[in-house]
Amino acid sequence: MSIFERYLSAWVFLCIIAGVVLGQWWPAAFVDLGAMEVAKVNLPVGVLIWVMIIPMLVKVDFGALHEVRRHVKGISVTLFVNWLVKPFTMALLGWLFIRHLFAPLLPADQLDSYIAGLILLAAAPCTAMVFVWSRLTRGDPLFTLSQVALNDSIMVLAFAPLVAFLLGISAITVPWATLLMSVLLYIVIPVILAQLWRKFLLARGQAAFDAAMRTIGPWSIGALLATLVLLFAFQGEAILKQPLVIALLAVPILIQVLFNAALAYWLNRAVGEKHNIACPSALIGASNFFELAVAAAISLFGFNSGAALATVVGVLIEVPVMLLVVYIANHSRGWYEQGQAGPDTGTTH
Repeated sequence: MSIFERYLSAWVFLCIIAGVVLGQWWPAAFVDLGAMEVAKVNLPVGVLIWVMIIPMLVKVDFGALHEVRRHVKGISVTLFVNWLVKPFTMALLGWLFIRHLFAPLLPADQLDSYIAGLILLAAAPCTAMVFVWSRLTRGDPLFTLSQVALNDSIMVLAFAPLVAFLLGISAITVPWATLLMSVLLYIVIPVILAQLWRKFLLARGQAAFDAAMRTIGPWSIGALLATLVLLFAFQGEAILKQPLVIALLAVPILIQVLFNAALAYWLNRAVGEKHNIACPSALIGASNFFELAVAAAISLFGFNSGAALATVVGVLIEVPVMLLVVYIANHSRGWYEQGQAGPDTGTTH
């Protein structure tokens, strides 16, 4: 992991402080930035989000989709948890904690928005960071790549209908036009641009591609941190008045991460998949494509919304919680392989 990835939570925390302080010192400047919109899309944030997402998508090889045939059971578990369990359990947890248990402690006018942010966070499976988590557990790299490519392909078609359905059953109205525009701007176009860029780089040779990846790698984290400064500059007043909100929003996210990771891990063991397949399957089910979630939340509900804040809380706790999941997966390998035919022989080195 790079220094940015390893200490992502620390950088996020510093950005929270910087954003809140800057928002209090120069409120007029951030009001002007917030007003720079075209068709409800904030231009500074739109540029930052493309810089955030596109370098990650360049790494994805959609040609690896054929690899899913080698581990049908593992990929089936991944798809089941990512698309049929994870978004729905988050909607349930949001309803339970935000609408009921924590409602007296949260701003009443933001409850729906908080739930929407949690749903957006859970509806987008992880794209880039899962490669890091998989490597830390010695996961099968080809399986990891193939499940990311398959999830991204599904996300192009399923993200908007799934989010609209879950927001609907949560009694939250979302304009279809805005949601589809978000998918176009933050999934479809970035995927196309990233794959064209990938093809161009590979045409120059693997060495050129690897060098470009090392160069653009920090762009994503840098753009994410800059976006967070803007977000918290707008959210600063609400956070200063309600500092407990972040801790309360973290509770359903934490439960969801641990539940989905445990479920995918156990299901892979139950169907007889190897440990180096179970780990990336569980990790992608636990982590989120928080860059897309932040982008969609801003586009749909705005900078000042509870939805934007909820997705940022997901960023804040992502690294420490996922490192905990990695630690558990590595130290439970003996239990996992009990009763299986033999030791893990997958290619992980």
